[in-house]
Amino acid sequence: MFASKKKTSKQIKPDPLQPLVTRTDLRGNIKYTNHYFKKITGYKEDELVGRAHSIIRHPDMPKIIFTLMWQRLKDNQDILAILKNRTKDGNYYWVTTSFKTTHSEVTKKENGYMAVTYAAPSHAVKEIEPLYEKLLEIEKSEGEIASIKYLLDFFEANDTNYDDYLKDITKKTSVLDTLFHKNKIYLK
Repeated sequence: MFASKKKTSKQIKPDPLQPLVTRTDLRGNIKYTNHYFKKITGYKEDELVGRAHSIIRHPDMPKIIFTLMWQRLKDNQDILAILKNRTKDGNYYWVTTSFKTTHSEVTKKENGYMAVTYAAPSHAVKEIEPLYEKLLEIEKSEGEIASIKYLLDFFEANDTNYDDYLKDITKKTSVLDTLFHKNKIYLK
């Protein structure tokens, strides 16, 4: 009798210069992905389009990060996030993602969201991973409200806020902002 081997996931490291781009409708269902997104995630076009973007959500991610993301997007505010995502075959990859609300060219009304993602800097992952682990632990034992309180207390103790913390640990330059400004066609 053979012992069963449990498959362990491995980290995929995206090319830091290649963006992974997705567009969704207002409910977060995928409308478009670029080629590199499909390559990294291992999904085919027909497995992605029409599906919830959460198809790539890794279980190690605390819910509070997505709650914050959705709140900001619904308020028509951009947000930067460091995310651990899951591939089709169960592997994972860390990314820094800028989320933006998109608008119809004709009506100017919100019509979805766009995410432009790059490989997360390793120093940012080392910084944020323990925080995410703690938030996830709190969510599982005490609930999401306790997790929110912990996160707010964390920012207060470090004399910062979410946006400044993310910009600081990613050493964010204007590359992502420049990409959005130069390629406004994506936002229409």
